[in-house]
Amino acid sequence: MLKKTERLSLVEQVVIQIEHLIESGHWQIGDHLPAEMQLMKEFDVSRNTLREAIRALVHAGLLETKQGSGTIVKSSSAFGVALHRQVEKSSIMETLEVRLALEREAAQLAAIRRDDVDLEAMTECIQLCKSASEKGDVQEFIQADILFHKAMVKASHNMMLERLYEHITEPLQSSIEEVMVADDYFNYSKEIHYELLEAIKKQDVHAAISYVNQYINDFREKIKRIQED
Repeated sequence: MLKKTERLSLVEQVVIQIEHLIESGHWQIGDHLPAEMQLMKEFDVSRNTLREAIRALVHAGLLETKQGSGTIVKSSSAFGVALHRQVEKSSIMETLEVRLALEREAAQLAAIRRDDVDLEAMTECIQLCKSASEKGDVQEFIQADILFHKAMVKASHNMMLERLYEHITEPLQSSIEEVMVADDYFNYSKEIHYELLEAIKKQDVHAAISYVNQYINDFREKIKRIQED
């Protein structure tokens, strides 16, 4: 069996260290990595070893290099990159089915585990939805809508569920916009958000799940109608 070269071992070690710094939150998505000389000193490796490690992470989708801007953190984990790529290959209906499964479980757990901080975060998102609706700002409403659902998933206090959900929301944004423009979805969405929040406040698990089923299935039907037109 061939033995790995020392250089390859060093590259792998640097890759692991950079992955850890990203996954631990030391470097956030959008952050620029420190200058090359600083990284070489920090990891105690040569320029070639560092560049090879960065190339590997760029290929994996965690980092992105931009001419004139340096190297930027693109994703928080290799797992997230792989999941995001799979979502992009899937149909909108397949993605909605996964979203329904995740949100249904999140709503159930949120109704059991939510605390005052969670309820406050969801309430703030509903206020943002209301403000965007009054202005007729579709993009602002979509962002507030997504924040509400993320806040609900966060209230489940299940980190794996939260990470899974994070990577299926972005591909759905264009479809959400289509529904907003094609239908009077503002008022309906506000009402269902409010009802869901009330169910979670009251720790009514069955009601919370019911509202999730309702709005995802309604959204799915609206998408079907748009695709058929």
